[in-house]
Amino acid sequence: MGIWSRMRGARVARKGRAGAAGAPGSGPSKQDVRVAVTHLKEFVASRRGVEMYVEPRTSVTPTTVVLIATSGEWTRRRVSDPRAAGQLARDLGVPVYDVQQTGYPNRMREWTSQQRRDQA
Repeated sequence: MGIWSRMRGARVARKGRAGAAGAPGSGPSKQDVRVAVTHLKEFVASRRGVEMYVEPRTSVTPTTVVLIATSGEWTRRRVSDPRAAGQLARDLGVPVYDVQQTGYPNRMREWTSQQRRDQA
């Protein structure tokens, strides 16, 4: 097999995986959505002062939302697009921010650093 044939084969293989579950271009399945929404509702119900931050889609990751409590504890889940994130924020009754505009709150970094120290 020549080099060009191998490269074409690799390109076809990569294209074939683009629609796989979890790939940036594919949306979450209905089951993924149910599980994520349940988790996010429980997070909001069990913590104070939760805010949502929307992270944009990149070439590596899909659009995601990060819920951050007043304590700094956080959780991340993927969503299909920014509009879905906005609707989810309305459904959960939490304020929503674009992380590219606001950045992450310091309490998130502090909480994560504390968790790492506690695990060491």
